[in-house]
Amino acid sequence: MSLSLYTLIEASFPDDRSRMALEAPDRAHGPREWSFDRLASMAARYAAFFAGLGLKPGDRVALQAEKSPEALGVYLACLRGGFVFLPMNTAYRTDEIDYLVGDAEPALVICDPSAETALREIAARRGTPHVLTLDADAHGSFIDVVLKVRDALPPAVCAANDLAAILYTSGTTGKPKGAMLSHGNLAANGIALRDAWRFTEDDVLLHALPIFHAHGLFVACHCALLSGAKMIWQQKFDRADVIRELPRATAFMGVPTFYTRLLAGDDFNRDLVRHMRLFTSGSAPLLAETFDEFRARTGHAILERYGMTETGMNTSNPYDGERRAGTVGFPLPGVEVRVVSGEGELLGNGEIGGLQVRGPNVFAGYWRMPEKSAEEFTQDGWFRTGDVAMIDADGYVHLVGRAKDLIISGGFNVYPKEIEELVDEMPEVLESAIVGVPHADFGEAGVAVVVLRPGQALDEATLVGRLKERIANFKVPKRAFFVESLPRNTMGKVQKNLLRNDYKDACR
Repeated sequence: MSLSLYTLIEASFPDDRSRMALEAPDRAHGPREWSFDRLASMAARYAAFFAGLGLKPGDRVALQAEKSPEALGVYLACLRGGFVFLPMNTAYRTDEIDYLVGDAEPALVICDPSAETALREIAARRGTPHVLTLDADAHGSFIDVVLKVRDALPPAVCAANDLAAILYTSGTTGKPKGAMLSHGNLAANGIALRDAWRFTEDDVLLHALPIFHAHGLFVACHCALLSGAKMIWQQKFDRADVIRELPRATAFMGVPTFYTRLLAGDDFNRDLVRHMRLFTSGSAPLLAETFDEFRARTGHAILERYGMTETGMNTSNPYDGERRAGTVGFPLPGVEVRVVSGEGELLGNGEIGGLQVRGPNVFAGYWRMPEKSAEEFTQDGWFRTGDVAMIDADGYVHLVGRAKDLIISGGFNVYPKEIEELVDEMPEVLESAIVGVPHADFGEAGVAVVVLRPGQALDEATLVGRLKERIANFKVPKRAFFVESLPRNTMGKVQKNLLRNDYKDACR
């Protein structure tokens, strides 16, 4: 690919660019509608504004704002102008944002007006020259200035390996890592998904995912934009809103939590989804019971797939053919997968080991972490996912477990080490362990198991409350238990497998 991903996206728009590309809610005035032509115009003006601020290709633009067409416009403008998009979870707290801004050194941060004071303090300390605001209803200082822009910046010419976005993923050491995704990575994965899932300009995608995450931004938006399909946006997943809009849609993407909530009421039935052609699930394991109940209720088999921040999507159950519960299907076109032993030996069908992937979708490495990047790749260029898997005799990939004790709660990655460090900082705490346990709604949730210092007292509500002030809610353990000691093996390592078993019913 010799041109920017933006050029590819715009070339995929329908011939009639007055067609509707995006419908978004407006709490005050009803739905807001955006044609493909209006999206392109917005991206051109926003990119011209960024260039007018002095930004050069390769400079980072950070966004921590609620989901809106204007937020999508910031992303498209970055692609168009050759700038690097840095989405930040809207749930992140000040300490988390401070680290990301310090590490990525964005030239511009766009945030919700409610966070402006804190962001300006961080920007001043970290050397970020520009801070603007944007809310979900298109108000803020960013909108005030871009409405005056009449220029249009031509699309930048980018090589396939030019950086398009940095998405931070928490690390096992507690320090987030910035996965560097190129124009080529995103283009290859977007095209593979569009074709594998049969997206066309006749589709209508009901979009209830956040867009600071790869699932909502890259998987969902790229499938629509690269096929000329329409999107109906919802600010967040709301069961009543999804039920109301599903009859207008042909496709829906969700995390397992979405599907368990839809199945919770009798109004979700076969007649409601008779116009649908595709439901996909990802970001967390889908329980076989949910898969079976959904198929029995609606006649649709949810298409489960598997991906990572660092790679985009790697595998998918087939669009045509058997979608097997408990599996994530086959490698996507252009993607290779293999399972290896701890010694790096290739394993055969039915054998369990470490899952590795290779393909044009796989990132080049972590931002400013060359040693860590090198560790994650084999000498022959395969990326070590950290997931434990098995490939069956028919070629379906089964995810068996996750290395490094990763917890996936409601579709978001939670690394225990980050939480443990915060708990251990509390003066009453001697040590702690965070483990993931089954949760009916979120799929998995964190539980804190804590040993207090002699003579100290601390209760669950206080511990949880302190964490909520420091980190995003999805990272905060749902329960906390206090014990005299943590179980250890002969080498002194905490036996988290025992803790997971002991507290497996804590969040049911």
